[in-house]
Amino acid sequence: MNRIVLLNPGPVNVTPTVRDSLLRGDMCHREPEIAELIQNIRKKLVRVFGIEDRYKTALITGSGTAALEMAVSSCLSEGRTVCVIQNGVYGERIGAMSKAYGHPVHALTSGWGVPPDLAELEATLMGHPEIEVVAMVHHETTTGLMNPLNEVAALCRKHGKKLLVDAISSLAGEPFDFAATQAAIVVGTANKCIQGFPGVSFVLVHNNEWERLENVPARSVYFDLFKNLSAQEKGETLFTPAIQVHYAFDQALDELMQETVEGRIRRYGEAAQRLRRGFAEMGLALLLDEALLSNSLTALKLPEGMTYGPLHDHLRQNGFVIYAGQGGLSKSIFRIANMGDIRREEFDRLLEVLKETVLSAGRA
Repeated sequence: MNRIVLLNPGPVNVTPTVRDSLLRGDMCHREPEIAELIQNIRKKLVRVFGIEDRYKTALITGSGTAALEMAVSSCLSEGRTVCVIQNGVYGERIGAMSKAYGHPVHALTSGWGVPPDLAELEATLMGHPEIEVVAMVHHETTTGLMNPLNEVAALCRKHGKKLLVDAISSLAGEPFDFAATQAAIVVGTANKCIQGFPGVSFVLVHNNEWERLENVPARSVYFDLFKNLSAQEKGETLFTPAIQVHYAFDQALDELMQETVEGRIRRYGEAAQRLRRGFAEMGLALLLDEALLSNSLTALKLPEGMTYGPLHDHLRQNGFVIYAGQGGLSKSIFRIANMGDIRREEFDRLLEVLKETVLSAGRA
C-alpha cells in the first residue's frame, strides 16, 4: 500500500531511519546520555550550516511557534521597539506575539504575497531611532513568498538594527547566507526542511548578542531565551525535553549532513520546477510570479467552479495531503509543498491524479 504523501508545509514525510529513531525505551532526561544527545544536536546544527564560530543554539520542546515565541519574547531591550515586516499570516503572528509581550510595534505591512517596500522600511528605521529589532519571516508559507532577506539585512546593518528571522520554513530548503545577513537571532524547527518530527525547535543566537540578551528582562519562564541558552551551554536543560523526538532530530541532522544543505536545496528546487511545469501543462495558475516563489511551496489558484474541499478529499483518497489557503485566500487558492522525503515517482503520480481532478472539474 502506498504511503500518505504530505504536501503541506510541515510536518513532512521523513525517512524510515528517522522514524525508527523514535523507537526508544523509557528514559529520564537527567541521565548523562540525554545531556550528550542534546549537546550533539546543538553542535550538529551549527556545523551543518557552517556557523560554528558565530552562533550558539538553544533547543526548546515545542513546535516552531514555540521557538519563535522564545525569540520574540526575549529579543527586545527595555524601552526599545520592534519593527515587524507583515505580509502574510506568519509575519502577522510575529506582530501578535510582540504585542502579547508588551513590545511597542512598528508594523510594516503590505498585502499577502507582496514583498515589503524597502524604501518604506529604511524611512521607518531612520524616523524611529528607538527601533532596536527588525523581525521578518524568510519564507512566508501563506503564499510561498520568499521575502528579501539579504536586502533587509543590509538595511539593518546600515542603521545599526538587530535582525530576527523566522526561518522555520526555510532553513535547509532555501539559501540562507549567515555571513551576509549577520542576523542576531534565527528561528528554526525540526519538522520542515530538516525532515525531523514535530516537537523540537531551536533558536540560533549570534555570539555578539550574548551580553545584550543577558540584560533583557525576563518576560516568560518557559520561553526565556537567555536562561535556556545558558543552561544548555552548561550541559543542562531547564525543563523536560521530548527525548524520543530529539533522537529523531539527531538522526535527521545526520542525514542532512550526508546530503548537505546545498544538496537538499537543489533537490527541493528541482522538485518545485518539475511540479510547476506540470501545473502549467494542466492550466493551473500560480498565485505569485514564479520569481518570488520558494523552493518548497507553490500556491495555486483554484480553477473556476472548483472548491477546495472536494479537491482535498479526492487527493486524500489517492494518498496525497494538500493545504488550503488561509484567511481571505481560503476560497481562492490551494497550496502544494514539496519539502520532506518525497520520491520523484510520487510527484509524478500526484501530477497524474491532480490532472484527472482538474479535467473532471472542467467537464462538470
